[in-house]
Amino acid sequence: MTIVRFLIRRILTGILVMWLVASLSFLLFFTRPVATVAHQYAGRAATPQVINEVIRNLGLNLPLQVQYWHFIDGLLHGNLGYSYYTSEPVTTIIGQDLPPTASLVVGGVILWLVAGLAVGIISATRARSLFDRFSTIGVLIGLSMPVFVVGQLLLLLVYLPLSQHGFTWVQTGYGAPSSVGWIAWAGHMILPWISLAVVQAAIYTRLSRGQLLDTLGEDYIRTARAKGLAERTVIYKHAVRSALTPVVSQLGVDVGQLLGGVVVVESVFGLGGIGQVSVQAIYSDNLPVIIGFVILAALFVVVANIVVDLSYSLLDPRVRIS
Repeated sequence: MTIVRFLIRRILTGILVMWLVASLSFLLFFTRPVATVAHQYAGRAATPQVINEVIRNLGLNLPLQVQYWHFIDGLLHGNLGYSYYTSEPVTTIIGQDLPPTASLVVGGVILWLVAGLAVGIISATRARSLFDRFSTIGVLIGLSMPVFVVGQLLLLLVYLPLSQHGFTWVQTGYGAPSSVGWIAWAGHMILPWISLAVVQAAIYTRLSRGQLLDTLGEDYIRTARAKGLAERTVIYKHAVRSALTPVVSQLGVDVGQLLGGVVVVESVFGLGGIGQVSVQAIYSDNLPVIIGFVILAALFVVVANIVVDLSYSLLDPRVRIS
């Protein structure tokens, strides 16, 4: 029941956050002169006929509180409006472009967690060893490499040589699993995953190493060793679990921000995705798509933080849900 109450509180908090984000979006975009809002909503190339259609459809001549209610009611019913450039509903645009971004984020997160935590834990348990020194150099290289540089290097040093030798599994562009199969899909995503994971793996290696070294110096770790527990048990059952708490915190922040931060990787490998669509919407003043992206990004952050809060009690026995 404690977990249920915790979830209810977090979900209610998440709903409050989503309402605040939606309200701020409305205030930011709609509390301006009617002609300005209609022109921005319809886009730069809108004709007077389209402008009048926007004013009529959105009820921009109605009182502000009525407009606000129509806006919130539309969100509650999953109606984010439609793009006046393509005449497509925003939900359709998001539904089409979310799979490449979600595939990139999920695969990249798994890859950088496995690599970053593994190297960080080994480095901390073998501090000042040859492996630790080499991993420190690797972390510095990873932190200094922009994502687009990593992507271009992978295309130049991996994709092109493999293609020239007839190895066609590694591809660019996005191929949905339903159309190309799961193995071919992984071939399309492997280089983008690595590009996204290189810098983040370096960050998580550094973070997990530092946290684990601090945890290994705690009194309860010395007590566990004094009781005669095996070193492997002390490290992995007690120290690593406690050291991962700040790592999980960082992961919640990173996953929430990745929705808008993967645009570079999407562009380098021609994946499409939410990142590229949002940038195009900003350049073209496609307001319905911008608002839809803001709402979706807020939802990602809220969900990620709920998962992070739940993970605390599982990783660190000193943390209790209350």
